Amino acid sequence: MKARPDMRARLGDIPHQPGVYLMLDRLGSVIYVGKARDLRKRLGNHFMPSRSQSADHKTRALLEAIWDFEIHLVRNEQEALLLEGKLIKQYRPRYNVSFRDDKRFLLAKINPSDPWPRFVLTRLKKDDGARYFGPFAHSGALRGTIAWLNKEFGLRSCRSRKPGEKEHKHCSADVIRNCSAPCVGNINREAYLEQVEQASALLEGRGRRERLKSLVTEMEGASARMDFERAARLRDIVQNLERTLNPTRQFSRGRGVPTTVKPLDDLAELAELLQLPASPKVMECFDISNVSSNHIVGSMVRFVDGVPDNQNYRRYRVRTVEGQDDFASMAEVIRRRYARILQQGARANPEVADSQESIIESMRRLAEEGRAPITLPDLVIVDGGKGQLSSATGELQRLGLHELPIIGLAKKREEIFRPGESDPLVLGHEVGALKLLQRIRDEAHRCANNYNELLFRKRMKESLLDDCPGISPKRKATLLAEFGSVSRIRGKSAEEIAGLPGISLRSAEAMLRWLNRD
Repeated sequence: MKARPDMRARLGDIPHQPGVYLMLDRLGSVIYVGKARDLRKRLGNHFMPSRSQSADHKTRALLEAIWDFEIHLVRNEQEALLLEGKLIKQYRPRYNVSFRDDKRFLLAKINPSDPWPRFVLTRLKKDDGARYFGPFAHSGALRGTIAWLNKEFGLRSCRSRKPGEKEHKHCSADVIRNCSAPCVGNINREAYLEQVEQASALLEGRGRRERLKSLVTEMEGASARMDFERAARLRDIVQNLERTLNPTRQFSRGRGVPTTVKPLDDLAELAELLQLPASPKVMECFDISNVSSNHIVGSMVRFVDGVPDNQNYRRYRVRTVEGQDDFASMAEVIRRRYARILQQGARANPEVADSQESIIESMRRLAEEGRAPITLPDLVIVDGGKGQLSSATGELQRLGLHELPIIGLAKKREEIFRPGESDPLVLGHEVGALKLLQRIRDEAHRCANNYNELLFRKRMKESLLDDCPGISPKRKATLLAEFGSVSRIRGKSAEEIAGLPGISLRSAEAMLRWLNRD
């Protein structure tokens, strides 16, 4: 083993430039990834003799484990943030917390083949013929920039793929001159596509300096005229454009460091450790999220060949459990998932009921023949310890899936629990199989939390109607079915609302006064 380098001596060779640094242990594994505006200052702080004495327990453990480090220079802070996130996802360092799920930075997308193209935000780049811009490090600045581009170039922001008279009737963007209204023929397609091209060129950075200079001049002029409200709006636009359009490079994986993420190798290692007959090509992981007894949801994420299969993720609202009971909630979600798979398989292949094969053998054979609507996974993972695993295993047995491989992954010590085994399997943090399990578990956790947050926000908005005088549950259901949300109801006229069955003009006026009372 090579000797430990003198960290303080190496600091003299590090430039005062932005970049990303990787901390390595004695085996050469990446244990921490960080970014810095000034690499020499940041690393100098890490290796100050007094740092280990004043640091918390986790930081002291990190400093003691560091054997070497590597740096990668970048041009600005945005590049440092993008590269840091990419490397954390790649190496899964044990001392990092941020960026460890599969969530990606935002991209802007526009599809020229649409009748009237519009900008949308996405986190996944697909081979679908669309133009993609980014990724962008600052999501808030990007959203503000897209909103400004839409207004500046008269681009539509409505969701309909083919907007027409019906959509224009309920749209105010044309009235306030935020849109060129292609839906009603105010602009032909050729002219509209020219405006799309101009906006796309600016988003790519072409003409950035001239545009920023023009906006700054306009802002200063508004300030000189004491129109401070407009000056403030222009200031925000300039800041968003600077943060969004600041030139950044797209980094390939590794930046010269050999990758440790090898899904197929990790799957083979996992199969050996769990004594599975073959590598688990398809894995499904379940997690439960609850913020109160009224907000309990579950998530199921599916990985194929060690990478996310986002199209087959599923989300569940827990229906039969009263109070916060993770074990019962996990049992319900497992039961609903696999009972549905078996029902769909039996419906498509009635002869299965008379087969001498086991249920799992029948479903796998049907999958190979292309006759099973959904393929059973090769491994089921539940987020939790013995309790969650026992609940899930009991449901699988009741469904006749006794031989379906299943494990539980407990967060605290990353212990792997297996049915019939009293002692958990504990793997080193450098083991690729464990990192693969952590990736799928973290993704399930993210999806469950996001769904819970989405439902919670929706319930908070809808609860306004519960308190509104004169709004019965039936009227509430009618309003939400027609308009979708309280914010959209607020934007309607009393006449539009009164056009719904069971709602008079007087009731509509009273409801709008109450909803807009603030």
